[in-house]
Amino acid sequence: MKLRVAGAQLAVDESIEHNVRSLHKAIDAAADQGAQILLTPEGSLSGYTHHFDQNAVADGLTEVTAAASHRGIGLALGTCFHETPTACYNQIRFYLPDGTYLGFHSKILRCGSWGDPPAGELNHYATTDLRTFEFREVSVGGLICNDLWANPCCTPEPDPHLTQALSRLGAKVVFHAVNGGRDGGDWSAVNWAFHESNLRMRAVAGGLWIVTADSSHPVELPCSAPSGVINPQGDWVSRVDDRGEQLFVHTIELDG
Repeated sequence: MKLRVAGAQLAVDESIEHNVRSLHKAIDAAADQGAQILLTPEGSLSGYTHHFDQNAVADGLTEVTAAASHRGIGLALGTCFHETPTACYNQIRFYLPDGTYLGFHSKILRCGSWGDPPAGELNHYATTDLRTFEFREVSVGGLICNDLWANPCCTPEPDPHLTQALSRLGAKVVFHAVNGGRDGGDWSAVNWAFHESNLRMRAVAGGLWIVTADSSHPVELPCSAPSGVINPQGDWVSRVDDRGEQLFVHTIELDG
């Protein structure tokens, strides 16, 4: 069985209009190369923020998903979204190539600190249980940024090893949407090394393919993590430059 995947390393900002334009370009480019599903970075529609115009995001979502279904490509779309007036989620939303909505993964390892009161994303985003999705007879999962690497500087709680948990649920491919902070200094290089080693090691530990795409904003700095595809042996089989907007496409060959 084969699954042709694409990932877009996009310069995500808080302008929904800008993000929608970038998503249109990525959809067209991925579809032109025969991709069946496109992964986009964390917050690639809304921006990586809980301060966004829900109506504008909903309109953008309608536009982007219609464009994808028109081109016959599925989506693993990163966005923040209000499922109810009081519940905001940092999501990957999964769509089939015909536009059928499969559901969403919400970020579980939200960055912050367990103080009294807790600080950070814990206050802004709700979460849901880990689950898988059936995409053209392939069981896939979603993880968002820190969900995968469980950075101890960002998550003062036990590492739940969500990649391995997805593997136990039957996932064969994990789509990993990223929007990591960096300033181009020494600590950014430390984070990059930690992120890359975690991606490779967790692919091996879970026996999984990992498709990962980071935001490239600001474009003059290296991203916080590599974008590309890693096989279950921990090898990069596709990888793009660490700056600027990039697209990768790769055909994953699955057993069975």
